[in-house]
Amino acid sequence: MDPTPVFETFWRFAAERQAIYFRRLAGEPAPWTVDSVLLTYRFTNAYRASDRVSQFLIRDVQYREDRQQTPDELFFRTLLFKIFNKVETWAALERELGPLSYSRTDFNAIIKVLDHNMARGKRLYSAAYIMPAPVFGHRRKHANHLALLKAMMDDGLPDRIRQASGLSGVYDLLRRYSGIGPFLAFQYAIDLNYSELLNHDEGSFVVAGPGALDGISKCFYSIGRLTAEDVIHQVCDQQESAFERAGTSFQSLFGRRLQPIDCQNLFCEISKYARVAHPDVAGLTGRTRIKQIYRPSTEPLPSPVFPPRWNLKADMPASDLQPSQQLRLGKGLFA
Repeated sequence: MDPTPVFETFWRFAAERQAIYFRRLAGEPAPWTVDSVLLTYRFTNAYRASDRVSQFLIRDVQYREDRQQTPDELFFRTLLFKIFNKVETWAALERELGPLSYSRTDFNAIIKVLDHNMARGKRLYSAAYIMPAPVFGHRRKHANHLALLKAMMDDGLPDRIRQASGLSGVYDLLRRYSGIGPFLAFQYAIDLNYSELLNHDEGSFVVAGPGALDGISKCFYSIGRLTAEDVIHQVCDQQESAFERAGTSFQSLFGRRLQPIDCQNLFCEISKYARVAHPDVAGLTGRTRIKQIYRPSTEPLPSPVFPPRWNLKADMPASDLQPSQQLRLGKGLFA
């Protein structure tokens, strides 16, 4: 691989974005960085599982003590939430229908609630990634998605997924369904793997999405005969030495290294970051602007919750990165 200057920025970006996360956990007042790009635009956390939506999925959808943990229930709740990937949509459903579970689900009732919210101008889907509509003959996208979920349940997919030998096997099973492309199938596989339904190694499998492909094109002049997935695995493997070479300190997620899913996301985020930090690097899309503006919240971050089998001690330690140690991420980025 032949790296560009953006690749060094990749590691500095990851370190600073993670440092922001820990500063917020420690209760430090805003602003949590002096990087003007991170102050202006919205970027996901370095670790996918620590993002707000993933945290809601783990805490409130998958591991709530008052919810059943059978394969059917875990699969149903996880996919119902992730189809929309929006906390507000889940909250609206539970407000109208009570605790959501497969054993007491009326799919038509769910559709009616979503119809009502849509008529009131409420957005049902997150803008995080495109959700193509599966083909089940319904007029509205959300009704087709509910039909997809029902078809999965009727097919006994939760049990078949539970018996898959690895993440790639879970991915292959999900890919067989209408409306689920490669990137979405991978995302769902990771989400299901957070729950007690599965226990696969996250390091074993990755699929590069469109944003990651753009980020990789900006980080390397050439990757030779490697696939994008090969690049992600190699980058993940070299993370400790790479942070050191970049002259920055990275605080892991309570001892957990970056996984391929995290590096995939970071390539997507550096694709956006480089539009401002390295405007001379075009990438694959040619986009020059970052759409999502960062709006800081005054609410403190809740204590993080992660899959118990990760054995993380998430006791909210203060970051050992002080403001004086923050590093320049790219040219002219500090106000």
